[in-house]
Amino acid sequence: MLLLVLSLTFSALSSADDRAVSSLGRIEPHNGVLRLAGPSGGGGIGGIAVIKTLDVEEGDWVEAGQVVATLDNFEVRKAQVARLEAIVENAENELKRQSNLSTTAATSQSRLDSAEMDLAVARAELLAARAELDMARVRAPISGQVIKIHTYPGERVESDGILELAKTDRMYAVAEVYETDIARVREGQPATVMAPALAEPLTGTVERIALQVGRMDVLGTDPIAKTDARVVEVFILLDDSPAVAQLTNMQVEVVIGN
Repeated sequence: MLLLVLSLTFSALSSADDRAVSSLGRIEPHNGVLRLAGPSGGGGIGGIAVIKTLDVEEGDWVEAGQVVATLDNFEVRKAQVARLEAIVENAENELKRQSNLSTTAATSQSRLDSAEMDLAVARAELLAARAELDMARVRAPISGQVIKIHTYPGERVESDGILELAKTDRMYAVAEVYETDIARVREGQPATVMAPALAEPLTGTVERIALQVGRMDVLGTDPIAKTDARVVEVFILLDDSPAVAQLTNMQVEVVIGN
C-alpha cells in the first residue's frame, strides 16, 4: 500500500514538472546589439568626431574589420602620414650617407649617432601617425548586420554612436520565466514562439538559462500583471532566424516544453 502511495505521488510530481511553461519574451540577436561608438577622445578635428563618408546602409551585412565610416579628419591625417614618410626617407638617406663617411673617417661618431637618433624618432612619429590615420576609418568590430544608423555624413558623433550591429543570422527568443517556474525549464527543451507579426509560430530549443534572477522587462497587456515579478531569462535558439532577423526587440509569447 505504501509503495502504491509513493508511486502515485511520484507520478503526480513528474506530471507537474512536465507541464509547459508560458511566459512573455523578446526577440534578440546572438550576443545582443552592439553599438559602434566614435573613436575615444573624439578623434576628429578639434577633438570632435564628424562623419565624412558612410559606407553602409541599414540592412547591409558587414564583415569584421570592414570600414563602415570615415571621419572628416581623414585627409588631414593622410597628409601628415605622407609628410612623415618623406621625413623618414630623408633620415634614412642621411644615415646611409653618414655611415659611408664613417668608413673613411670623414665624419664623427656623434654625427652618426645623431643620424641614427633622427631616424628612430622619425619612424616612431610615422608609426603614431599611421595609427591615427587608421582611427579616422571606423571599422566593424564583428561580422553582422547594420540594424540602425545614428550618424550620417556631416553629422557629429553623439552618445548614440555611429550605428548598431547585430548577428541576425542567429536569432533568439529571450523568455522571462517566473522564478517559481524556472525549475521546470531545462536546456534542450523545445519551445514555441508566437506573436501577431508572425505568419505562423516559430520553434526553437532552450540553449541557455541565465544564472541570476531579475525583474521583468517585457510587459504584456494584462493590467493586473505583476510588473515587479522576479524572472529568469531563458535563451531559446530559433530554428528559423531569417523570419525574425528584422524584428529585434519584438515582444513575443513563449511556451516551453510540451
